[in-house]
Formats: sequence, C-alpha cells, structure tokens
Amino acid sequence: MKTIGIRQIAMLIVMVLGGTTFAQEVNANLQLRPRYEYRNGFKGFMPDTELPTSFVSQRSRLNLNFKQEKISAKLTLQNVRTWGDVKTTTTNDKNGIILFEAWGQYQFDENWSTRVGRQVISYDNQRIFGEIDWLQQGQSHDAAVVSYKKGKHQLDFGAALNADSEDLFRNLYTTNYKNMQYAWYHTDFSNFQMSLLALNTGFQYEQPATTNLEIDYIQTFGTFLKYKKNKLDADLSLYAQTGKGKLTSNNTTVNAYNVGVNINYAVTNEVKAGLGYEYLSGKDQTDTENIIKSFNPIFGTNHAFNGFMDYFYVGNHKNTVGLQDVYLKLNYAPNKWNFAVTPHVFMTAADVKNPFTAYAMDDYLGTEVDITVGYALHKNIGISAGYSQMFGTETLEVLKGGNKDLDNNWAYVMVNFNPKIFSFSK
Repeated sequence: MKTIGIRQIAMLIVMVLGGTTFAQEVNANLQLRPRYEYRNGFKGFMPDTELPTSFVSQRSRLNLNFKQEKISAKLTLQNVRTWGDVKTTTTNDKNGIILFEAWGQYQFDENWSTRVGRQVISYDNQRIFGEIDWLQQGQSHDAAVVSYKKGKHQLDFGAALNADSEDLFRNLYTTNYKNMQYAWYHTDFSNFQMSLLALNTGFQYEQPATTNLEIDYIQTFGTFLKYKKNKLDADLSLYAQTGKGKLTSNNTTVNAYNVGVNINYAVTNEVKAGLGYEYLSGKDQTDTENIIKSFNPIFGTNHAFNGFMDYFYVGNHKNTVGLQDVYLKLNYAPNKWNFAVTPHVFMTAADVKNPFTAYAMDDYLGTEVDITVGYALHKNIGISAGYSQMFGTETLEVLKGGNKDLDNNWAYVMVNFNPKIFSFSK
C-alpha cells in the first residue's frame, strides 16, 4: 500500500475545496524548532553534589488554516520531544501528536465574531495572558471567545469549563483551573493605547472534613497602557488580585498586586536602549496572617520577564516573597542580525527570614546578565543563541537552595524552520 504524503494530502484538500463556489483561502505551514540547552544552575543554584547537563529538545508543528466567507478555522498538530528519548529502531513513539490549536470561528457581521475550541489567548505584553512560545509545547486553552471590533475599539469576552473526562458523576478536577471567565477591552488613540482586563479563575479542591468539592475564585484585574511617539515608546501595567485561594486552609483571602513600567528610546535606526522596573507583591516569611499576598501571573508568558534563567515565576510563583526587578535593555539590530544585552538586579518584595537568626535578610537577591543574538538566515529560517549568568546572594540561596558560589549559568542555540507547504485561494 502506498503511503500518502503531506503534499498529496494538501492537493486532495485543494481539490475538494475547489469544487465549491465560495471564496476560499487555505494554507499550510510547518514549524520545526530544535533547541540545544546547557544547564548549569538554570531555575536555581547548582547543588554541590550535581553536575551540569545538556540536551536537545524539538517542537514540530503542522499548521492548517482555512477561511471561507464568514467562517475560518485553524488546526495545529504538535509533537514535542527530546532527542534520544526513543530508540532509533523504535516501533512505538512515546511522544504523541497533540492538538495545540483546533478552533472554528464565525463572523456574524462586520463587528461581531465568536471563536470556539482549543486556542491561544494572548493580550498586551503577555503578563497575564500569553502563548508562552518559549516553551516547546506552548500554551493554549479550551475556550469560547466572543469579540466585538469597531474602529479602534475591541471588546473580548471569554469563558472556559474544564473536566478530566465525560463523567457520569462529579469528580475532583486538579489538572488545571476548573473554570475561567474574562473580559478584555482595547482602544487606540493617536500615540496611545489602553487595555483593560478583568479575569475570574476558579480552582477546585476537596474539603478535608466533608469531602465536598468546592471552587475558590481569584479575580485579576487591571490595565496596560502603551505610548509611542517618534523615537520614544513606553508602557505601564497595573494589576491587582482579590478573591479566595487555598494557602494553609480553605477560603484564604487574596490581596496582591503587580506594577511594571518600561521606557525605550531608539538612539539610531539600529540601536535601542531601555530601562524597566517591575514589582510583584509577596508575603513576609514571618507573616502569619491567613492572607495570600503573593501575586500570581496566572497564564502569563513568564519566561519573557525577570530574566531568562527562570529563577522566578516559572512554576514557583505561589506564596512567595515577591520580587523587584530593575533592568536595562540594550539592542543592536544591523541588517539580518539582532544583538541584545539585558542585566537584571533582583530584590525581594517581602522579608526573607534568616534560618539561623530568624531575622530578616538583605533584600538583594542577585544580578543576572542575559546576552542573546539572532540571525535571519532565510525568510523561513532563523537562528538564535543566548548566554545567561547569575550572580546570586545568600538571600537567594536561602530561597532557592544550591550553592551560590558555583558558576551558575545557562546557554542555548535554537534553529527555527518555518517553511510554507502550500497556499490556495479562489
């Protein structure tokens, strides 16, 4: 039996669609993204008893896009693997094919539309909602989103309801958030943009005494402001969190906030400099109040913030002492190249208790320097690399463990292939 290849499948789709009388657009493209990483103190200081490691991971995606009159749809098949995690002669690949995106959209009229299915939800600077594209697997949601667009205004309403399976009876759900609802509004002025966000996220848990299933809701709301004129651009984000969440007991009050500001100036067409500051609230380690004071970025692209070594807010953002991040950005982009240097100075937002004296420690956590370089080899091929070094303190050592005096660093090299398979319109 002959094997049907991708090109044959594409031609079959075109033939089927070509038999209709409606205006259509169909296209397909691949993304192949292998990435080498060297980890020697990534996400935390290296322990004395451990040695550095290195590996190659790879994302493989097939994107299919369809548009016809008022209907559009997208299907993205994805495989994520580490080179060598299956034998060269394997008959069973443990890395399955998953649906990264699978949604359909209907345009009711020139203003209103709705999108239903597995989809990326990303807004503004991706601090609260983001794709997390750095992760090979990315981030997408099973959700329904209704959008209203008119002129310079856009209003989105989104909702999601999650379960592990088609159950007959109510069961505890802990895989992700149980449900989510949000509203996002955006408008543009001449040199100014403004967004408003209100997000309600429910997490299910079981009451220890009664075994009843309950849902605690956390509300995240705030604004993102952006200004751009001539060589200057700046942005400001303000978010607060309220509601209830589980800490040491159920129904714990949430009271947290986040502030971020960035100012960038284009020195020349090729050189850009910027300065930024972010504050994420935290809780003193001596604080015994039954209140969650640590800000949770929820669905944010956290790798893009607070240093590329992911010491903060990448899987460890709950019930922390918070963070202050002061950073400088220097970018040089001649022709097909892009060079960037970003030093970060980290401080706590709340007190860290000395494990020996019980007194508060110095709030200075350390300095991280991120160096990246990118090159556009071809319109469909990009190469990027980076090196990061963490110069940590005793305070950070108490928080993260490991040994601050070791040479804690991280490096990567990544190739991004994005070839178009076919494009058809009629």
